[in-house]
Amino acid sequence: MEHTRIKELLKSEEFGKHVIVKGWVKTFRNNQFIAINDGSSLNNIQAVVDFENTEEALLKRVTTGAAVRVEGTLVESLGKGQRVEIKVKELTILGDSDPEKFPLQPKKHSLEFLREIAHLRFRTGTFNAVFKVRNALAFAVHQFFNERDFVYMHTPIITGSDAEGAGEIFKVTTFDFDSIPRNEQGQIDYKEDFFGKATNLTVSGQLEGELAAMALGNIYTFGPTFRAENSNTTRHLAEFWMIEPEMAFYELEDNMDLAEDLLKYVIKYALDHCAEEIEFLKSRLLEEEKSKPQNERAELNLVDKLNFVLANNFERVTYTDAIEILKRSKPNQKKQFKYLIDEWGADLQSEHERYLVEKHFKKPVILIDYPREIKSFYMKQNEPDAQGRHTVRAMDILFPGIGEMVGGSQREENLDKLLARMEEVGIPAEEMDWFLDTRRFGTAPHAGFGLGFERLVLFVTGMTNIRDVIPFPRTPNNAEF
Repeated sequence: MEHTRIKELLKSEEFGKHVIVKGWVKTFRNNQFIAINDGSSLNNIQAVVDFENTEEALLKRVTTGAAVRVEGTLVESLGKGQRVEIKVKELTILGDSDPEKFPLQPKKHSLEFLREIAHLRFRTGTFNAVFKVRNALAFAVHQFFNERDFVYMHTPIITGSDAEGAGEIFKVTTFDFDSIPRNEQGQIDYKEDFFGKATNLTVSGQLEGELAAMALGNIYTFGPTFRAENSNTTRHLAEFWMIEPEMAFYELEDNMDLAEDLLKYVIKYALDHCAEEIEFLKSRLLEEEKSKPQNERAELNLVDKLNFVLANNFERVTYTDAIEILKRSKPNQKKQFKYLIDEWGADLQSEHERYLVEKHFKKPVILIDYPREIKSFYMKQNEPDAQGRHTVRAMDILFPGIGEMVGGSQREENLDKLLARMEEVGIPAEEMDWFLDTRRFGTAPHAGFGLGFERLVLFVTGMTNIRDVIPFPRTPNNAEF
């Protein structure tokens, strides 16, 4: 490779060294100073052209967005805000960029505008930082589990099961929609389809992960999942990435410990390895908050917020205690909640989760022991409480500004209890026979959780819309690229 990455040159002190740089023009000032970026750093390197001895036609092609090759000498910079620059000996245009048509001019662009040109937003400082942090977090996830001797499993993207039972699935078929085969009852005949049965894009790798955990001990999956939920909020995507560990011989407490350790590990990794990017995002956030009223501004800046999470144990609270806190809370008593909390059994909404985290405990919270009726069929059932209420060994980890970050549980290992619960919620046992075998042959306590990766990236970058932390967001009416 003949060229040197800009990140390396910005750290260099080899003045007088002959260098070659390739990158894209950010700005071109006074027909002399070219700011070049190659994606390796948030900072540009300045190349100084001898414009009096450079063809005018060539200089006219040095426009924002153009790709260039610069050959010259690395020298100490006399300008402010930079330590080194390149004294250009040879300038080559690798790819022109029409300044009349290129949408990313050297000025501040709104995130809404950048979403409309998502294929070009990687070229901005904000998205350079966001996707470097995303990359670091993904690497840290694998490193965390690798250090703990977990096995990385690839679970299927096309599946015949709906693990959550919510029915919000994307169906997979090779049928011609104009002539779908039907049986004598008029129902779709899936025996004629590619897989010979109804299939869909996965909503979770958990059930398949359990199969592996009950042989390998500790496993994790990290892959794309899909929800056909017609939701246009800043926290929902139709396609997103999930981290799902499953551990044999783990109970709820072990599960909580692992999840908290994972979150702290990856946040610390990002702080240690993306200090420049996180500092940039912190400054961006502080600038953005200047337009907000004082009472709407964050109490902690981005770096302080991340360090606060590392420094504090997550608060562990039962659902029953949380309901009492919410019932007595000012927003509930003054009817400021959109969904008022009247009694035990309510399904907590984002506003309730954020109140617990941001107003009451003021730190991440792990809620446990939810009502059985509002949770999935596979969660381990507790003994009924003194009031005869049925709960399950579920856990949700709630984060400030995000709400639910992690959802998990100890799994129900008792075959009879699991079968009874499946019958209650209408899941045919014969369709899940493969899953039930883990309870028939050598059943054992086990647990696991799912961590929505984009929500983690959202928290660590300080971004406020989940569409800005995934390269190509999939949302209702939007499947560009």
